[in-house]
Amino acid sequence: MKVFPTFLSGLLLSLSFGLGWSQTDRIDFPAASPAALIRQKVGLTNFEIIYSRPSVKGREIFGGLQAFGTVWRTGANAATKISFDTAIELAGKPVAPGTYALFTIPEKGKWTIILNREADQWGAFNYDAEQDVVRAEVEAEYDAEMRETLSLNFDTLRDESASLVIRWENVKVSVPITVDVQTRLVPQIESVMSSGKEQRDYIYFQSAGFYYDHGLDLRKAAKWIDLALKQTPNAFWMLHLKAKIHAKLGNKAEAIAAATASTKFAVAQEGEESGYKKMNDALLAELK
Repeated sequence: MKVFPTFLSGLLLSLSFGLGWSQTDRIDFPAASPAALIRQKVGLTNFEIIYSRPSVKGREIFGGLQAFGTVWRTGANAATKISFDTAIELAGKPVAPGTYALFTIPEKGKWTIILNREADQWGAFNYDAEQDVVRAEVEAEYDAEMRETLSLNFDTLRDESASLVIRWENVKVSVPITVDVQTRLVPQIESVMSSGKEQRDYIYFQSAGFYYDHGLDLRKAAKWIDLALKQTPNAFWMLHLKAKIHAKLGNKAEAIAAATASTKFAVAQEGEESGYKKMNDALLAELK
């Protein structure tokens, strides 16, 4: 009567060892094309790219492994995925915010850049051109430097633009991206500045700088830079902006006075080699 329970317990023990082996024993090999995640803010827009990074490994890539004129996943494994949270322009083409598959068609001298609404795809095997939301052609550059591993990154960052740069083998492709900052930021600035509350000096300074850089109301910019300088009168970078604002307004005397004061404080804090001294000297030369 004791044999059956003993046999049963032994059988259960054997099963548990077997299940344990199948569930926990594994080998974590390095990926042939490691996954990568890029996050970048351009202006007020958040970008994210998820892709896998294949390497050349002695192969001919473009015109070889990746035939010219055929759709490429722009990486390895799953199709490269790009997301952004505001409307943008990609190579001059408007695109709504969202998540897209980033396909490309490499050719000699030019590439076609494609955003496809079917973001979750394996490779380009089920690519459907009917799902494209934008196609744009960009120039392909060639250089002597070999790029062993595919890289995607953002370069030439500005308040309202950047370049998405694709590099692999000896090819470089730059895709211009434009974002809208002014439409979103100006109402925020106007709301804060009309609130009647005193702001920190850097808020006044950045607001004045934005209006100056974007050719907006310079009289408001002049008022805000004065409010900033009221709190930090020796800030040579603020005085330099004041000089530029008044120069553009045609207030020559005020521009000269602000540039001269900016140079005085810049030299006192940074020495004769101060970059602001050089910029003020150039501005003063224009005002003579």
